[in-house]
Amino acid sequence: MLSNMACSLIEHKRITTTVAKAKELRSFVEPLITKSKTDSTHSRRMVFSRLKQKDAVSSLFRDVAPKVAEREGGYTRIIRLGTRHGDAAEMCMMELVDFNELLLADSKTKTRRSRRGGKKKSSTGTTDAAAAKSAEAATEAPEIEAAAEAAPDVKEAPEAKSTPEAKEKPEAVETSEAKDADADEKKEEEKKAEDKAPEAPKQGEDESKDDDDKKDKE
Repeated sequence: MLSNMACSLIEHKRITTTVAKAKELRSFVEPLITKSKTDSTHSRRMVFSRLKQKDAVSSLFRDVAPKVAEREGGYTRIIRLGTRHGDAAEMCMMELVDFNELLLADSKTKTRRSRRGGKKKSSTGTTDAAAAKSAEAATEAPEIEAAAEAAPDVKEAPEAKSTPEAKEKPEAVETSEAKDADADEKKEEEKKAEDKAPEAPKQGEDESKDDDDKKDKE
């Protein structure tokens, strides 16, 4: 029975049986798979003495042995399927580990990630983003410096023009207004002085009057 089950497992790569039979088959077929790693006449004869089927022996050495060459043990897997109707026996599927194409495809596409690994990746992502930003800033720094060197000349010119004018105009306006006010005050003072002072006779008129008086006396 075990040899027949082992031949079926080697040919079909998976079989469905009870858990008790699968455990016994594991201890029967795994030593044969280990012997198939060395492809020699002696190992073929030893395997044939247990399996007793040429097709199963040739399939074992041709198909199974190259895939399990790097594996040190654990060539089979038992997957429980529940109980069987009728006698409630525990059923399972026994398969060769290296021939489950679905699981192998999933293992290649999906990698197991832990929380720590995710944090490390996120931290490296942030460091990469920061490095990229610093590189961009370093590349933009010379351009900014050149613009800053050229900018002061453009900015200082209007300030130099605007500030003195802004300061001088009010002063000029104030001085002109002050002068006008002073002139007006002086004119008013002169008028007041003229009004108060008596009129003084002129020298020419006084002399002419004196001459006339002398003539009259003579």
